[in-house]
Amino acid sequence: MADPSSYRPRPGDIPDSPGVYRFRDEHRRVIYVGKAKSLRQRLANYFQDLANLHPRTRTMVTTAASVEWTVVSTEVEALQLEYSWIKEYDPRFNVKYRDDKSYPYLAVTLNEQFPRVQVMRGHKKKGVRYFGPYAHAWAIRDTVDLLLRVFPVRTCSAGVFKNAARTGRPCLLGYIDKCSAPCVGRITPEDHRELAEEFCDFMAGRTGTYLRRLEKQMMEAAEEMEYERAARLRDDIGALKKAMEKNAVVLADATDADLIAVAEDELEAAVQIFHVRGGRVRGQRGWVTDKVEDVTTGALVEHALQQLYGEESGDAVPKEVLVPALPEPVEPVQEWLTGRRGANVSLRIPQRGDKKALMETVQRNAQQSLALHKTRRASDLTTRSRALEEIAEALGLDSAPLRIECYDISHLQGDDVVASMVVFEDGLQRKGEYRRFQIKGFAGQDDVRSMHEVISRRFRRYLAEKERTGEWADGTDGAGGTDGADTDGTLAGPEVITDSLKDDDGRPRKFAYPPQLVVVDGGQPQVAAAQRALDELGIDDIAVCGLAKRLEEVWVPGEDDPVVLPRTSEGLYLLQRVRDEAHRFAITYQRTKRAKRFRAGPLDDVPGLGETRKQALIKHFGSVKKLRSATIEQIQEVPGIGRKTAETIAVALAQAAPAAPAVNTATGEIIEDEEPDTTGDSSGEPVTAGVPDERRGQET
Repeated sequence: MADPSSYRPRPGDIPDSPGVYRFRDEHRRVIYVGKAKSLRQRLANYFQDLANLHPRTRTMVTTAASVEWTVVSTEVEALQLEYSWIKEYDPRFNVKYRDDKSYPYLAVTLNEQFPRVQVMRGHKKKGVRYFGPYAHAWAIRDTVDLLLRVFPVRTCSAGVFKNAARTGRPCLLGYIDKCSAPCVGRITPEDHRELAEEFCDFMAGRTGTYLRRLEKQMMEAAEEMEYERAARLRDDIGALKKAMEKNAVVLADATDADLIAVAEDELEAAVQIFHVRGGRVRGQRGWVTDKVEDVTTGALVEHALQQLYGEESGDAVPKEVLVPALPEPVEPVQEWLTGRRGANVSLRIPQRGDKKALMETVQRNAQQSLALHKTRRASDLTTRSRALEEIAEALGLDSAPLRIECYDISHLQGDDVVASMVVFEDGLQRKGEYRRFQIKGFAGQDDVRSMHEVISRRFRRYLAEKERTGEWADGTDGAGGTDGADTDGTLAGPEVITDSLKDDDGRPRKFAYPPQLVVVDGGQPQVAAAQRALDELGIDDIAVCGLAKRLEEVWVPGEDDPVVLPRTSEGLYLLQRVRDEAHRFAITYQRTKRAKRFRAGPLDDVPGLGETRKQALIKHFGSVKKLRSATIEQIQEVPGIGRKTAETIAVALAQAAPAAPAVNTATGEIIEDEEPDTTGDSSGEPVTAGVPDERRGQET
């Protein structure tokens, strides 16, 4: 626990102007971001007597080891910079709302030649028109099914669309008149886009004009005695009205507004948002958060506004935002919203009438959401805390291991030997800090030696990070130095941090943060190897244990007998989860490497031949067999292949032994199939693939 006075800046050094400040811990990780109208006055509040601080604020300032600030011109700029840094650094002591579910949207892909109506989740894409969010995906599909009768817009995937265009036959929706079948040319691209825009107008709330137009057409058809057409229009009007009934009118003046309500207690807060467009509730969403800082209702509203509109612009920000309490001060927030919309935005508290009544409904939803969240999470928090306490007690640790790292070795009969490192903090996965290793110190199968190598490499990197950032108290270099050209900690796909992130900016570094507990998948030999690696590096403040799969025994260094936790122990269950996740991550990486090796072809050995030109060669010749028999002049006919490259390809294919012919075992005849199109695709299985069923063969 740090003493805030040890890093307190002199008051005269802090500017008396707007700005954003960051508190960092001893590892230079940003743990809190805040903004202030006056940096000097705000920061002075953190460095008063600890007894006068809110408990959460006291925890933050004693966890921090330094504070820094950035001066800006206006409070609006401070608001924007604060939002950017919270998104970038993910500080642990800031209020961060979590969606209680991934809400679906109704999306119209206006960025395509033939716009498509579909259900979408996740991040919004440019050029796509969104409606919602909705509570359930089935509610969207029911609405779309009704509207397709009137607006037969394309709903099929790209694959189905291309297949229909190739065969010249539309899908079932085209035959039942719920799709205008642009795939087979029944409608021009221009007319189909106009149809999609009419669909968007109707979903945006401009329903009255369209209904009146349909009613007029129905009456005209009846007068002209076109009764079938009149009946069809009548049914269309009925379908539209039925779709409209799903969203009852809540505000009579066709208001576009978002209503935000907050329910909170001392520890947590829940936010509910109703999206009202054209006077009707078009979507709803909810967030929950831990109150890790001393925060008012107005500040919670401000954080909600930042998350809700931080990535939005234009009409996605409504003209009116109704809230239970105003941020303090309100002017910068209102100015920021106006800038996001490009037009004036009213941010206020409803006082009377329909809007106040609707706000009460939103407030009741927020209270119910908080109650439900607390019911769901109570057992989860209690269980995780109990599990960590049981582990600490069983292993004789001074405190609960808030950060646990687990390591596992995987190979197939000694080939493609790899290792994994998974991280759990507070009993929860931290997938962004997973790492994977290739065993390179030796060849063959030796799990104990592999474990020693992995632990050594991981903690050499940790010591090197400490030395590089100046965390050594005496200026010595610890042990081991850096791993230089080592490929330790290969990044694990899209869910992890890239190498380009720099520690000087407070962003997570590869191996910067030490665990309180290292768990290895194995028994006494693996545990001894891990402890020996730590001893060789001079690290004596990290506990080590192993979990043997056969009897689920917990082994600790230097002990002849294992620690046996009860089968009903929450601590054992957490260790099993950590071990199983490490095994999943390791075996997935091992299978990826194996698949890449199996898919390797003779073209992979050609220097300077990239994936694009390999694909072009295979596409031009049809197979590696035909390419092998081609002349240099014929190879040069492929776009992008010059004389020198063609000669290199010919030499490489001549040196590579062709695959043995397949033989029909029943008749003995040779099957003259061509070689498979081995283009050396190394994409492999994604590292986030699901948990494998069981270990097969010698995979470990």
